[in-house]
Parts: sequence; structure tokens; C-alpha cells
Amino acid sequence: MTSHHPADHQQIRAAVSSRYSGLARAAQAGATVTDCGPDAFGAGCFGPAGYPDVSDLPDGAVRASLGCGNPVATAELRPGETVLDLGSGGGIDVLLSARRVGPGGKAYGLDMTEAMLQLARVNARQAGADNAEFLSGHIEAIPLPDQSVDVIISNCVINLSADKAAVLAEMFRVLVPGGRIGVTDVVAEDHLTPADRSAAGSYVGCIAAALSRTGYLDGLTAAGFADVSVTFTSEAAPGIHSAIIRAVKPIR
Repeated sequence: MTSHHPADHQQIRAAVSSRYSGLARAAQAGATVTDCGPDAFGAGCFGPAGYPDVSDLPDGAVRASLGCGNPVATAELRPGETVLDLGSGGGIDVLLSARRVGPGGKAYGLDMTEAMLQLARVNARQAGADNAEFLSGHIEAIPLPDQSVDVIISNCVINLSADKAAVLAEMFRVLVPGGRIGVTDVVAEDHLTPADRSAAGSYVGCIAAALSRTGYLDGLTAAGFADVSVTFTSEAAPGIHSAIIRAVKPIR
């Protein structure tokens, strides 16, 4: 799994933050930052159409939904669990997680973009999600203690990181033994070269930096995970898919 030079990390991070800050401000102003019906979503468009029912969520959370799947369903959350959403954006997956784990559980959202954090906190207050908390930070350095989380979810965010090995290592660190990940992300078919991916889209467009299927499998295994799987769901561009990624941190 390749990583970029630290200076490149900063440039990529700045570009991603700038884009998502703008989208958060647009959502706060009442704009819908995705316009994706169920048919379009099935063809690879991103947005709230990936969820079966968002009718009782705050409008701001739905308007800012930028994911490529439904990680809350993917992770099969249970009451009482502690769940962490990497790159939580406007908070839609955290709010759905908070509802699923119930008052005895906890749902954290982690995001580096202050405008998204502000939007998410407003949405959480509107939803009455007392068991939701939003943290400022980077997914390559998760601001939570070792073995503090039962489940990690993420929705089309890991592909944006310039240091994916660090992300996977951090996920392993904060999970309890027996903890699991249920992530949706953009994943490339193995035959596509980095040049092929760059031709398909930019970093902030989710495609150029996407891991290959084997890259994900090998990276998670190298980080220590077991029962690793990558399942393609819909094609976003030729050879580029929305995918469900699952893995478990071994108990021993």
C-alpha cells in the first residue's frame, strides 16, 4: 500500500477540506449538495438515496449526505455498542447509528472540517441525539484511546486519505478485541493502474485515490484484521465501484 510524501498529504488534505467546507456551507444555507434519486444511486451516484428512510432526520443531515452506501446497515449495529464514524460530515450516519445503539450506546463522528462539524452538531441537537458526539481530528490519528470502540463505520471517506495504511492501523488500534468494521467506500478493480484512476476522477471526486480491491484486502490483513471482505455493490465509473468492506479485530 503506497503513501504520499508528507507535503503531498497536506496539499491533498487542504483540497479535500476546502471542497467539503464549501459543501457544508451550502447545506447550512439550505442547498441540497447531492441530487441523487434511487435509479441514479444504483448507477453509482452518491447521496441519501442509499438509505431506506431518512424522513425523520434533520433536513441538514440529509442535504449534506455524500456517501456511497449505508454503513449503518452494513455494520449491523446493536444496542449498547460504541460506534465511530470516520469522516462523519453532516452527521447522517452518526445520527442513524445513535438511534440504532440506543441510549445505552454511543455514536462518535470524526471529521477534520470545522464547517461540517458545526453542521453535524446542529443536526444532532435537532434530532435530540444525546448519545452522539462529534470530534475534530484526522482519520490518520483518531483522537480516542486504544480499544475504546466496538464498531467503526465510514462512508466514502477512506479513499480520500493520502495515508491509508495509517488509517487502517488507527482503526485496528481503537477497536476492542472482537470489534469490527463495516465501511462503504469507492474501490477500484485490480487491473486499473493509478493513471487509469486519475483519468476517471480527482482526489476530491473520490476516484483517483481509491484503493484496489486487493489493496484493501492486503492492507487490512497487514494491519492485523481477520475475516476481511470487499464486496462491490454498484459501478461509479468503468472499473470503479461502490463497495462494502468488512473485517474483524481478532480477540487474540
